[in-house]
Amino acid sequence: MPQPNGSISFILNDREVALSDIAPTATLLDYLRLERRLTGTKEGCAEGDCGACTVLVGKLAGDRLVYEAVNACIRFLGSLQATHVVTVEHLAGQDGTLHPVQQAMVDFHGSQCGFCTPGFVMSLYGLWLANDDPSRADIEKALQGNLCRCTGYEPIVRAAEAAAKARPSEIFDPITRERETITVRLKALAPTETITIRQGDTCLIVPADGDGLATALADNPGATVVGGSTDVGLWVTKQMRPINPAIFINGIAELQRIEETEPGLTIGAGVSYTMAYAALGKAFPGLGPLIDRIGGEQVRNMGTIGGNIANGSPIGDSPPPLIVLDATVTLRSTEGRRTLPLEEFFIAYGKQDRKPGEFVESIFVPSLPAGDLFAAYKISKRRDEDISALLGAFRLSVDGGVVRSARIAFGGMAGTPKRATNVETALIGKPWTEETVRAAQVAFETDYQPLTDWRATSDYRMLAAKNLLMRFFLESGGEPAQLVRYAAGDR
Repeated sequence: MPQPNGSISFILNDREVALSDIAPTATLLDYLRLERRLTGTKEGCAEGDCGACTVLVGKLAGDRLVYEAVNACIRFLGSLQATHVVTVEHLAGQDGTLHPVQQAMVDFHGSQCGFCTPGFVMSLYGLWLANDDPSRADIEKALQGNLCRCTGYEPIVRAAEAAAKARPSEIFDPITRERETITVRLKALAPTETITIRQGDTCLIVPADGDGLATALADNPGATVVGGSTDVGLWVTKQMRPINPAIFINGIAELQRIEETEPGLTIGAGVSYTMAYAALGKAFPGLGPLIDRIGGEQVRNMGTIGGNIANGSPIGDSPPPLIVLDATVTLRSTEGRRTLPLEEFFIAYGKQDRKPGEFVESIFVPSLPAGDLFAAYKISKRRDEDISALLGAFRLSVDGGVVRSARIAFGGMAGTPKRATNVETALIGKPWTEETVRAAQVAFETDYQPLTDWRATSDYRMLAAKNLLMRFFLESGGEPAQLVRYAAGDR
């Protein structure tokens, strides 16, 4: 049974912390700055966009200890059970000697006003731990979620390149030195039963497993389920919305499984974009570049594919490609499990086919048949770390130059992620030619009536959708993407 006097226990730098008097909305950033006076972690945007609050969070993946850069401003304390939080104050040696990443930032003049510098240092430290020889592309990817208005980024990139070559002894680097000890300590902190913390009228719940989650939802049908908190975090920091009671699920191991079989790929609802990147990119090559454009590194480390589906946003990046890949979603509750096609999960804006007490447990993506054409295109005002204005996904089977099957879906064109069934009908049975594509483009106007908002006008969305179909055609014939880049709106 849930214990009302539980506590959240984690390691902060080199000390174990147990918190039994915290609210569901308490963020890691506020705790670090206000309670622990670790003010190297800054508040910039409070929405996971600027990276000034970046820290590392270490967690066990099986028997491996993995560290990831995360945004402390939207990371809740309730999500930290059995983790190791590392802040910039922990990097220097006991005698004050700077860590190689810090020293490189000094040597290459990677800092001016200094406000964003600790966040850059922590992102680069995460890269330093994971990659002994990062390419420039690796460095730029690691820094996608960090913004600087002073230096430009070249000095910071040069600092990253220099730091990568500096590999001090294990005695110096705190994580390298303590990895085995920390692994043992985190295993001891792993919960074996549901943790419940009540503070006044608020309630914070941390289930230990899937059964505990199902029970918690049955007992609290109106609860907010928090996975990566890349959406829910903004509900709190920007909209001041209550999320009580909150159920934190990011520590449930069974929701973080990735199973590759001949029929396809099963992805647990708690799998982050970072965790899924290798498997999805291998099975469906068009998804790799798309995942690289979902937020910054910190957001991809926190955000989950299951959460992106469960919140039902019409501009979520993962549903359109998963729909065209004929994915199914499995829902679970104390009553059991049920599986349905992903496209049927989305009923209307803000409404999904999820009964009280149900949660998204996993997503199954069938293997792509040999010869099928597949691509996904994201259109946004800013190439990296931006929300989609629209996102189109395409899958065709072409045999003998004729379209035998077609699945096309868009986000940002309707109140839900939605198939372009009339466009599909206009393509099937026709030769896969530019003439066919131009004729089919007209059918978009029957499938969608997009809205105008601050991300894009209705006319822009419609024109971009039509041009993306043409881009897909040109690329499927071997034409380089840059020939249609401007027409596709990918700027």
